[in-house]
Amino acid sequence: MNMPFVALLAGLLLAPAVYAQTDVCRDTDPQAIEWLKKMSQSAHASAYHGVVTFQRGDDLEVMQVSHVADDTGVTESFTRLTGQGAQVLRQQHAPECVHPGQQLLEMGNDLAAGECGIANYYRFELGQGQRIADRESVRLNVMPRDVYRYGYILYLDRETGLLLQATTMDRGNTKLERFAYADITYGPVPKPRENVAVVHEAEHPSQDVQSLPEVDFDWTVAWLPPGFTATQPVSSSDGQRSFTDGLAVFSVFLEPLDVAIAPGEGVVRWGSTTSYTRGMRAGEFPVLITVIGEVPVNTARMVTDAIRRAN
Repeated sequence: MNMPFVALLAGLLLAPAVYAQTDVCRDTDPQAIEWLKKMSQSAHASAYHGVVTFQRGDDLEVMQVSHVADDTGVTESFTRLTGQGAQVLRQQHAPECVHPGQQLLEMGNDLAAGECGIANYYRFELGQGQRIADRESVRLNVMPRDVYRYGYILYLDRETGLLLQATTMDRGNTKLERFAYADITYGPVPKPRENVAVVHEAEHPSQDVQSLPEVDFDWTVAWLPPGFTATQPVSSSDGQRSFTDGLAVFSVFLEPLDVAIAPGEGVVRWGSTTSYTRGMRAGEFPVLITVIGEVPVNTARMVTDAIRRAN
């Protein structure tokens, strides 16, 4: 089941880099950054539930979302109301666990301290809000400073900062996908539905447990789009790695092959999600590389080009 944009902001784990203040930093509206911080903090709001629509092209999904946060942690459920019923549950996610996407977003007064962070890679501007799910909103325009990432139009609840609607845009201002609350209520959350065909328990594995597939040699990604950082520490022989810039996320999968496959590449796009696959060699080893995430095809291609066998 595909999670809406708001769920992608909560899944990841490293500290942000610190940057010297530049003209790029100064052209970002500090009020916009404050709203960005308020959005990231709204994930810890006490309780809310509602109905979300998630559209990619002609495909429309409707989900019921519930969220509860207290001293024991965060509990969430996402229940698909269209197509085959499915539900994702995340139980008591530790409140002290701050993920890298959230850390990168929580800039607050960093601009005044000379730290630009994510503003090095996106320009943030406030715009005119509109009424969404019977709530007044603030519009936040998020425009990429390079060709390696997408832009976003975000509508935040004027009272709480919660993300009510998000549209992902490509460089040609084409709408790739949109998620929006159709209805939202703050307060006690109803019990999860019981008549659901498939229930997935979301896991939060310990960094001490090695759960990623391994390959027989060390490898590295020699180039990443500026601002992207690993979501968690991995060894050089892990077969999968994930990266985030605080808004976008992508993963790289490396699968050793017994024999080399014919040259060529495969590309599948679904909304803002790109799946790029290519057979190649890492040193003398034939491998299949797959890059999946919310980045343009050319970014996925350049990341694949940068796969190297480590010396």
